[in-house]
Amino acid sequence: MKTTDAVSLISKIREQVNRFIVAEMAKRGVEGIATSHGDIIYTLAGKPRMTMAEISRSIRKDKSTVTALIDKLIRLELVHKEKDANDTRITFVSLTPKGEALKPVFEEISRELMDSFYTGFSAEEKKELLRLLLKVHHNF
Repeated sequence: MKTTDAVSLISKIREQVNRFIVAEMAKRGVEGIATSHGDIIYTLAGKPRMTMAEISRSIRKDKSTVTALIDKLIRLELVHKEKDANDTRITFVSLTPKGEALKPVFEEISRELMDSFYTGFSAEEKKELLRLLLKVHHNF
């Protein structure tokens, strides 16, 4: 393998990670949502009430994309929106009870993903991989 293959390899890893997540969700009966939807649910699991702008920044997607993703999650009854009482330009999003029920599922899938991702890595190798990936990330 050549050093010029690094970007392609990163892309292939991302594809495999996404397939892993979708397959694990399907095993647990979670269907109809993509990994981008999962990003929103996972983000809301950490902070139960967020504005659309906060979600957009958190998952690094533009506001129109987040709006479309949120609308689908509303149809699936996983989140709900509400306007701010003082400023109707601000919309808050939070998980519904059905969305809250997905938290342990997402945590379990995340644990399994990390176990697979780091199989055969020492603690030092994990730190080094993260350091190198952050270095690449900062280059952009």
